[in-house]
Amino acid sequence: MSYYDIDAILTDAQKLPCTFELEVPGLGFVEGNPGENVKAGTQVDLPLWLGEMLSIGARLGTSRLVTLDLPSALSERVLNALRADPRTVDLRNLAPHFYSLGVRILELFEEEEMGDVLSDTFTKRASEVANHAHNLRGALGDGVEFLRGLDETERQLFRIAHDSAKEIRIWAGEAKKPK
Repeated sequence: MSYYDIDAILTDAQKLPCTFELEVPGLGFVEGNPGENVKAGTQVDLPLWLGEMLSIGARLGTSRLVTLDLPSALSERVLNALRADPRTVDLRNLAPHFYSLGVRILELFEEEEMGDVLSDTFTKRASEVANHAHNLRGALGDGVEFLRGLDETERQLFRIAHDSAKEIRIWAGEAKKPK
């Protein structure tokens, strides 16, 4: 991803539950108590980029400042729902950049099963997205709820599939070229 990629910036801004392992003087503003100390064991939701930076000590062999926890968008409850039927889950409500968040979390945690679930989810939902992009009557009827729940990656996929289908109809002479 590019440094200037707005989707990457928004993904890194997603809140992640973090537990402080050490007492930190003067950092109370992160939990809404300016001027106070953050006590060891305090759980605070921090942006992904900040939580990753504060937990980096564990990778360097020193004691870590915070421990990262899985975000609610990738909790076991959500993964179970995705295993059951990924087309019924509103990914946008969980996290607007759901798949990007999943990729970032997989970089931080060793969750092989989560990677399999996310891969399977994307595969199943991508075929549904392509189906709605090619058949607008379905997208405007029964598919409206599904389309509202698409995350940003799926929305881009929908636009590309829709534009490609339109260009093929124009190429085949079934539709008029826009002026």
